[in-house]
Parts: sequence; structure tokens; C-alpha cells
Amino acid sequence: MSDTIDNNMVMKCVAYQRGVSLGDIGIEDISEVIKQPDTFVWLGLRELDAALLGKIQEEFGLHDLAVEDALSAHQRPKIEEYGDSLFIVLHTASLGDDCVDFGETHFFVGNHFLVTVRHGSTLSHNKIRARCEASPLQLAKGPGFALYAIMDFIVDNYVPVLEGLQTRFDTLESAIFQHHPSLQTMEGLYELKRELLQMQGVILPVIDICNVLMHFHNVDIPKDVRLYFRDIADHIKRIDRAIESMREMLIAAMHVHLTFVTVRQNEVVKRLAGWGAILAIPTMVFSWYGMNFKHMPELEWTYSYPLLIGGVIFASLLLFLRLKRSGWL
Repeated sequence: MSDTIDNNMVMKCVAYQRGVSLGDIGIEDISEVIKQPDTFVWLGLRELDAALLGKIQEEFGLHDLAVEDALSAHQRPKIEEYGDSLFIVLHTASLGDDCVDFGETHFFVGNHFLVTVRHGSTLSHNKIRARCEASPLQLAKGPGFALYAIMDFIVDNYVPVLEGLQTRFDTLESAIFQHHPSLQTMEGLYELKRELLQMQGVILPVIDICNVLMHFHNVDIPKDVRLYFRDIADHIKRIDRAIESMREMLIAAMHVHLTFVTVRQNEVVKRLAGWGAILAIPTMVFSWYGMNFKHMPELEWTYSYPLLIGGVIFASLLLFLRLKRSGWL
């Protein structure tokens, strides 16, 4: 690359002719290289700035609206057609320490080029490029096959994320049944539900994107390559069904958690009511003898005090045993 600043943002810029790599090329040479027959350029970018994107736009002839969207890292998953090129946005997902890290990959696809712009937490495409270069017959089909390879890579990485969420759910579910329900467990369930909703928002638009790539656009993608996008759509549908199943189990777990909390509260209320009933006996007796009456015959009896105390203890113990037997204490 001729500019130092480009090396920080340009991951790889390679020209391919009939599926064989012609080597790295400079940004300023792109417009000439793509004029050669059976040749396309695969350019990988990361966190680029407006100045570099302006150069890219000039070399490939990209539409202003697509370029404007590519500068922002907060686009919804979508596919848009601009003449003889496509602009595609996919969200990536990877497992972080305590949550799912989402990123974005933007694609510019034309008959003679594929440009990827990575934003946020996204994995390198070096292995994908190497795998494609190892299959020159497939890569000879043009940028459509390279696009499929990256999309398939992004979708494949949804699976370990879903497995990680399933592991978190299993842990939270065990905490509900093996330990007492807690606020921390409920917060974990709610956070997991939020991440599952985010995952669905990330993956479901991919089905529509694949349908467009299979049928309606002006970019020349061979028919045998279009079939690969149907496979991606089927993969997404399987992932969506798995997410739906987990969401249903998650909602059931939240209901069970709330039920356990209610049962615990009822147990506490029962115990308080039982002890209240026991304490009512001495309270009633002692309040009775606290009244200022002159003529209470038992006041003059020698054994009245120990008998009264014994009676209170006996009545309280009898009530305690009855409540204990009925499960209130």
C-alpha cells in the first residue's frame, strides 16, 4: 500500500483472475485492475475513515448513500441495490466474558469486486480467504462465491454463541431448582432473554437477504452459486428454531422462579402467623391480669402464679405441636 494510514485499515487487497490470486494491489490501482477480463478484486477493510472510503468509492464507483451507511456502525441487517452493485449489512456475534459481543460487516458487491468493511467485534477473514484461494475453481465463479464464504462464516459463528447461551441457561435453571431463588438469578434470566431477542433480530433478516441474492438483483452471480445462499437460509431457520425453543424454556423458568418466590413468601407468612397464634396465648392471659380489678379470687391463692405460668406454657406448647404437625412451623 502506498499510504501508511491505509495499512491500519486495509486488511487485504488482492486481485483474482479465473480464481487465481494475482497478488496484493494498491488502492490506486483497483480501477484499472477490475477492467481486465475474468478478474475481480477482494478488498477487506476495518474501521475505516471517510478519507479512505472516499478513495474506495472513487475506485469502484460506489453510490453515495451506500458509502454514507458504511461509515456508520449502527446499521440494521439489510440488502440494498444501487444499479449494478449491492450493499449488504450483516451483524456478527461472538461470546464475551459475561455477554454476547455484536459487531457489523458491510459488503459492497459488484460484478468485479467484493469489499468488506468490519465494525466492532468481528473475526478476521484471513482463514476464509485462504480457504477460497485453495479452491480456485470455486473462486473463479467471481465475487458471489467470496460473498457466500464470508456470510457462511458469519452464520456458522452464531452456533457457538447459541451454545454458550444454552450453557448459561442450564446454569441458571440449576440455580432455580438446587438453590433458593434469588434476585441475581432473575436478573440473569432477564439478561439472557434480552440477548436471545437480540440474536433473533440479528439472524432473521439474513433469510430475506439470502432470498434476494437467490432471485432478484443485477449483480451477476452464477446460478450454481445462488444455491449456496439457500443453504445459509436453511441454517438460519434451524438456528431460529433453536432460539425459539430456548425462549420458551426461559419463559417457563422465569415462571417457575416466580412461583418459588411466592411459595417462599407463603411459607414465611404461615410461620409468622403460627408464632403469632402462639404468642397470643400469653398475651391474652397477661393482659387479663394487668386489669385493675379488686376482687380476683385467685390473687390470694398460693399456687395461682405457678399454675398460671404452667398453663400458659402447656397451652403454647400444645399449639406449637399442632402447628408443627400441620406444616405451619
